[in-house]
Amino acid sequence: MIAPSDEHLAARAAAGDGRAFAELVERIYDRLFAFCFRLTGSRAEAEDLTQDICAALPAKLAQFDGRAKVTTWLYRVTVNAAHDRRRRQATRAKAANGWGDWELSRQAANAEAAARTDWLIRAMSALPEDLRDTLALILDDMTHAEAGEVLGVSEGTISWRVSEAKKRLRAFKEQEETA
Repeated sequence: MIAPSDEHLAARAAAGDGRAFAELVERIYDRLFAFCFRLTGSRAEAEDLTQDICAALPAKLAQFDGRAKVTTWLYRVTVNAAHDRRRRQATRAKAANGWGDWELSRQAANAEAAARTDWLIRAMSALPEDLRDTLALILDDMTHAEAGEVLGVSEGTISWRVSEAKKRLRAFKEQEETA
């Protein structure tokens, strides 16, 4: 019995014949892989590309019109797939470019914010209790009126305490910097 041609198998596979598809893939797989290897220069990339093409082949076969040999048509499909893969990789690489710098910047900003918070906690612990309590409430986004209500003092007293706390914190900062 004469073996069917690749073109005949492709036509049957395009019509939904699973056996014809399996036989076609079995015939072309090694050549396809070798071609993918030559295109990519990497065994892993060639394996991935070959698998991608074989997975897409059932849908692609519907576009095969028989004007060229199946292998010629398949090589064109493979070249296009390799180009698409390279473009996607270049796009991902371009998108990833700068992320390392961004992450270093983010970590530096976080470290700076943590250092400021640590300093503020240390400095506030040196304040008298009434100023520390007032400042803690104001830093927690309370209005002067709300803080006054919580502490049982007038809004004006809260404003004075905040001003006094800021003055003492500035003095504490200057003292640290000259020491």
